[in-house]
Amino acid sequence: MTCEPGSPTDRLLTACLVVAPVVYLLADVLYALRGWADPTAGVVHVLGAVAYSLLVLRVVTWADGALAAVLLAVGALGAAGNVAYGFDTIHVSLGDTALVDQGGAANLIKPMGLFFPLGLLLAAAVVRRVAGTAAAAAIAVAAVAWPVAHIANIGWLAVAVNLVLVGAFVRTATGRPAVSPAAPRYAAPARGTHAHGG
Repeated sequence: MTCEPGSPTDRLLTACLVVAPVVYLLADVLYALRGWADPTAGVVHVLGAVAYSLLVLRVVTWADGALAAVLLAVGALGAAGNVAYGFDTIHVSLGDTALVDQGGAANLIKPMGLFFPLGLLLAAAVVRRVAGTAAAAAIAVAAVAWPVAHIANIGWLAVAVNLVLVGAFVRTATGRPAVSPAAPRYAAPARGTHAHGG
């Protein structure tokens, strides 16, 4: 997947490198302060999850081959699971039972939610080529700590994980190349000459 540098789509996707982790940080700060059934946190959570789906698309534009395809699929599943957990919070705030406490079809939310940190882990492999080892390592560590913080409802750890992601993705946004690493770069032929095929 390629994206024309400087286009509105390019600028939107790059902005999400900053917007997504910042919005999600706000959601987890609200959860930590108000509890895991806070409706405002749930709304911010949903918005952050949607922004993260666009962040994954940004990273996919820097990948190619099987990694790009797997990241796209995992990112889509992770976005669905992440958004579902946000809406689940809103449902719980209205007096409903959490899906994670239900059986049957409600079990779908559990594996879907785990695709989100898996997507972050795959994104770290791509970010390493774009922003260096430090940013990639930070994202990978945050990806591993994410389910620990959110499954066990550890507010301070969730906030810390999001702070790490804010720093890593801001570094990625400011250190990215003007042209996608996955896009082929062809030198224009000099004037008066012709490009030759093999």
